[in-house]
Amino acid sequence: MKIVFEKESICAAVIPLASGVSTKNTLPAAEGILIEAESDGTCVLTTFDLEKGVRITLQAEVIESGDTIINASKFSQTVRAMDGDQITLTVDSRGCATIVSGKSSHTMSALNGKDFPEIPRLISQQGFNVPAKILRDMIGKCLFAMGVNDQRAVLNGLYFHIKDEHMKLVSCDSFKMALCGMMADIDSIEGASNEFKFIIPNRSVTEIYKLLGSAVKDEDANVCIYVNRKNIIFVMGDVIFFSKLIEGEYINYDRIILKNHHIAVYADREQLLSSLERAALITEEKVAGSSGRSHVKLEASGTLLKISANSGAGSAYDELSVFHEGDDIIIAFNNRYLMDCLRACTADRIRLSLSSPLASMNIEPADPENEANEGNSELFMLLPVRMKE
Repeated sequence: MKIVFEKESICAAVIPLASGVSTKNTLPAAEGILIEAESDGTCVLTTFDLEKGVRITLQAEVIESGDTIINASKFSQTVRAMDGDQITLTVDSRGCATIVSGKSSHTMSALNGKDFPEIPRLISQQGFNVPAKILRDMIGKCLFAMGVNDQRAVLNGLYFHIKDEHMKLVSCDSFKMALCGMMADIDSIEGASNEFKFIIPNRSVTEIYKLLGSAVKDEDANVCIYVNRKNIIFVMGDVIFFSKLIEGEYINYDRIILKNHHIAVYADREQLLSSLERAALITEEKVAGSSGRSHVKLEASGTLLKISANSGAGSAYDELSVFHEGDDIIIAFNNRYLMDCLRACTADRIRLSLSSPLASMNIEPADPENEANEGNSELFMLLPVRMKE
C-alpha cells in the first residue's frame, strides 16, 4: 500500500480520530487507525475502541491500494512532526510502515487491516437533523451530572428525548441532576419517527461535545443523527462519530424533582459563584487526618444569603444581598457540585428553591423571559449534605 497525503488534511484528521482510540484495551488493533485506501483516491480512516469510534474520509493520491492498522499515537505524532507539505505512507508485505516527507523518513510496525475490530453498521433509516450549536450548548449543561460507575447502568450516560421540534436532555447521579429542554429546528429523516429516546454512555458524550466544538466550524451547521436499536451515529461534516447505546429504561426523573418548595432565594449567579469559589479555598483543601473535603453552608436570613465554610485549613465567610421568600433556612452542600450547577446554568439571576435542610434544592433561571419561552427549560437539582451538630 502506498498513499500520498496532503500534510494539512492528514494532520487535521488525526485530531478527531483520537476520540475513538482505546487507551485501556489489550487489543493492539483497538489502539490503532485503520487506513483503507481505494484506487479512486478515497482513503477512509477509522478508530474504534469497541464502544465508540470515529470515521473520516479523505481524498489522497493512492498509488497502491490496500488496508493496514497503524498505532494512532505514533502515527499522529509522526505526521505532525514532519516538515514537508506532503506525506507519503508506504506499507510493505512484512508489515513495516514507512512515513516520508521531504528528506525525512520514519518507520514503524503495522498490522493487517483484517485484524481491526468489527464496527457496527453506520446506516439507519431512523434519524433526524439538529442545529450543531444548540446540541452542543445543551450537552454542555448536562455533562457534569452524568453518573460514573453507578450501579444503575442507565445513569452512566446522557438521556435524550426528542419529539417533534422539542429536545430534552437529562443527566443524573446519586447527588445531582441536570435537565435541559429546548425548542429547535429538528427535521426527522423522511420516513423516520418523530420521537426518539436513547441513552449515550458518558465517555461518548464527552467526545461528542469536543467534536461538536472542532468538527463543526459553522454555527449554522446541522448535525445528522442516526439511531438504531443498539447504536447511534453522528455525522458532523466530514467526521462520523458512532457509539453503542446504553440499553434500558431511564429513571422517572419527574418523580424525583420536588415541586412544592416553600422557600425561594433569588440571587445574582456570578456573585454567588464568586463567593463559592472563594469558599473552595477552604472546602477543597484536604487536611491531614481528615476523612474528606468539607462542605459549604448557606444561610438565607432576611435579605442576606450567608456563605461559610470551615475546615482544619481555616474558615471563609461571605454574604450577598438577595430577595428571599419564605422561612429562614440553613443548608449545606458539596461545594464543587454546587459550583458545577451554577456554571451550567446560563441565566444572570437564578432562583434557589428549598424546603428543608434535608431536602433537595432546585436551581433555575429567575429571568421571566426564559420562563415565557414555552418548551425551553433549565433545572439543576442538588442534594444537601447532613451538617454535624
